[in-house]
Amino acid sequence: MKRRPRRSTPATLVAVVLLAICALAAVVAIQTILGQTPWVGYPSVAGWLHATRWSDVVPVLAGAAAILLGLLLLAAAVLPGKLVVLPLAGETDSGASRRSYRGTLRAAVSDVDGVAGAALKVKRRKVIARVRTARTNTEGLPDAVRTAIERRLSQIAPATVPAVKVRVTSTRSTS
Repeated sequence: MKRRPRRSTPATLVAVVLLAICALAAVVAIQTILGQTPWVGYPSVAGWLHATRWSDVVPVLAGAAAILLGLLLLAAAVLPGKLVVLPLAGETDSGASRRSYRGTLRAAVSDVDGVAGAALKVKRRKVIARVRTARTNTEGLPDAVRTAIERRLSQIAPATVPAVKVRVTSTRSTS
């Protein structure tokens, strides 16, 4: 089970922009049908467009912006995002959410003696643990934290076991 994130933000932005353009076109069309002065007059827009040359700055910048926006939207649609559900090993199609995965590993780290606090980052192929301690001598603490994380990972049984990296910072000075 490999559930990827939805691409709802780019899709929502495109939908809102298109809705605004369509609403403006509908209002202008209704105003023209009713004989009122439209917000955007066709003669003024057509006159400005006919006076503009392809080599002018405005069409070049508008084209560049349209190309850049198109490439960004294409990249958002094609490139895979971070997994929302991390696959677990085994015969069944099962997974664990990234949030619960991180919470379970953080709980394992907080059980280690000497750990005052921990922040974990779960990446594609590694887990980075930043541990705070009140100890002045941090010798052996990174190994204990790494062992606790690896033990919990063996209990979870992910499909691909990530590498574990531990950084320990002491809140007290050694002198």
